[in-house]
Amino acid sequence: MDNRNLILAVLLSGLLILGWDVGIRYFYPEAALTAPAEPAKPAKAGTAASAGDLGGEGAGSRKATLKGSLASGNRVVIDTPRVAGSINLIGARIDDIVLKDYRETVKKGSGPVRLFAPEGTPTQYFAEFGFVAGGARQPSTAVWQASGAKLTPTTPVTLTRTDAAGITYAITFAIDADYMITATQTASNASAAAAIIQPFALIKRTSTTATIDEFATHSGPVGVFGGALWDPHSYAELAELGGEKPNGAASWLGFVDRYWLGALVPGKGETDSAGFRALGKDLFRTDLLYAATTVPAGGSLTQSTRLYAGAKESIILDKYEESGITNFGLAISWGWFAIVERPILWLLRTLNSAVGNLGVAIILLTLIIRGLMFPIAQKQFASMAGMKAVQPKMKEIQERFKDDKQRQQQEIMKLYKDEKVNPLAGCLPLVLQIPIFFALYKVLVLAIDMRHEPFVLWIKDLSAPDPAHILNLFGTLPYDVPGFLAIGPLAVLLGITMWLTFKLNPSATDPVQQQMFAIMPWILMFVMAPFAAGLLLYWVTSNLLTVAQQSYLYSKHPQLKAANAVALKAKT
Repeated sequence: MDNRNLILAVLLSGLLILGWDVGIRYFYPEAALTAPAEPAKPAKAGTAASAGDLGGEGAGSRKATLKGSLASGNRVVIDTPRVAGSINLIGARIDDIVLKDYRETVKKGSGPVRLFAPEGTPTQYFAEFGFVAGGARQPSTAVWQASGAKLTPTTPVTLTRTDAAGITYAITFAIDADYMITATQTASNASAAAAIIQPFALIKRTSTTATIDEFATHSGPVGVFGGALWDPHSYAELAELGGEKPNGAASWLGFVDRYWLGALVPGKGETDSAGFRALGKDLFRTDLLYAATTVPAGGSLTQSTRLYAGAKESIILDKYEESGITNFGLAISWGWFAIVERPILWLLRTLNSAVGNLGVAIILLTLIIRGLMFPIAQKQFASMAGMKAVQPKMKEIQERFKDDKQRQQQEIMKLYKDEKVNPLAGCLPLVLQIPIFFALYKVLVLAIDMRHEPFVLWIKDLSAPDPAHILNLFGTLPYDVPGFLAIGPLAVLLGITMWLTFKLNPSATDPVQQQMFAIMPWILMFVMAPFAAGLLLYWVTSNLLTVAQQSYLYSKHPQLKAANAVALKAKT
């Protein structure tokens, strides 16, 4: 055996492991990581709204604390089975939303997820509803009067104010039992002259609390325009552009994180503009400005807009889509494998509800998938047995035509045809598992149903990487393990079970291939360690089933077992 090949294989494996740690952080960051976008280019400040534009904003709003902002009064409480928070009467802003069903972390005592927060706070993220009158945006500092003290699914609340010209503005907020708020904006002109009025709605947020925009799931500006999903930019890219107004009528638009969504849904009125803007200092805005309407003296106009502020639950999003919001379910970045991902999610939900443990549900899912693929595996082993049987004839052809590669290939193909052997049949189960494996990965990353779902012992969140690391004795030693060495028990089990499956497979004839197969399980152990624990659980279970399946099928194809035993003996 050529030792140079072994040394080369080891060096290449080491480079793969080190390079993988860099690549994995780019394409598949851990769910818990957050990072700010690059500094945005400041937008031009101003309050005047030209046609099709709400105007810019100064990015340097006053700093505030969350506790101080929420304790300042002038608020209407929001209370539903799933949402809590308040409406700020200064500016008619919904700037206080927490999600009752979701906790920030898996730690005991962790509070609910905060989605919206007041302007000037470190996590600022809010929606505002208002009017443009005579080409000037009404001040965001205006104080509104409320008709009630609490917004619930059964008690709408109306905010009102009257300007110096005698125009009375009203915004009636209603909320359903999930995450949708409807804002009905009315302007009643009690002045002596006609007025040109445009209702608007906007969402403004900081990117510093956004999840990372990654290969598997988008984080940043998103919407459906002209019936098609629009999500080409991260926050950093939008900051470089300064702003974007997609082509086509807006069905909905907003900002998306891995698990959360804040989005505006236009009502039936004609829109003047809908788009996104970078405001500078990591602040971004999406806004919706309706067409200018001339309201005569004594007349009025009414416009409604919906605001979605909540979790990206596929069942809820699909329900709203069925009610008429075009492609609302695409707020979840299913991608091209949606046809596989959605059935897997449905099956995982069903199994989880039946057994009460997502880890057990993943194991059962693996059993179901491997059971469905068992007939294909039987054909794979029959093909492997046939390939092993024709090996002597293949070697004879290779020796006979070693100086004529074209004739050699022709004769080998003729041999395959005569013996009814398909060399590619052995790859079929692996090829079929690739979309299933990727779809399961996407489900674990994207589906909020998987978030914070425990398995057993130390695994408290199957959608996150294995938190136990062998090199710091599972957290007992006071240091963090570098990313490429953060190997947990599940990754070790993956390496061992993969080694077992390779051990049972017929041995490769090429020495270099033998060396690569010998070290491949341990490379995969490092490569897969940063992935979701649920994904590793699936693969480990699949490997164990493969070992059991191979043992059974060897009993059905004794010639393959005998040939493999001879090959193993020759290697040793």
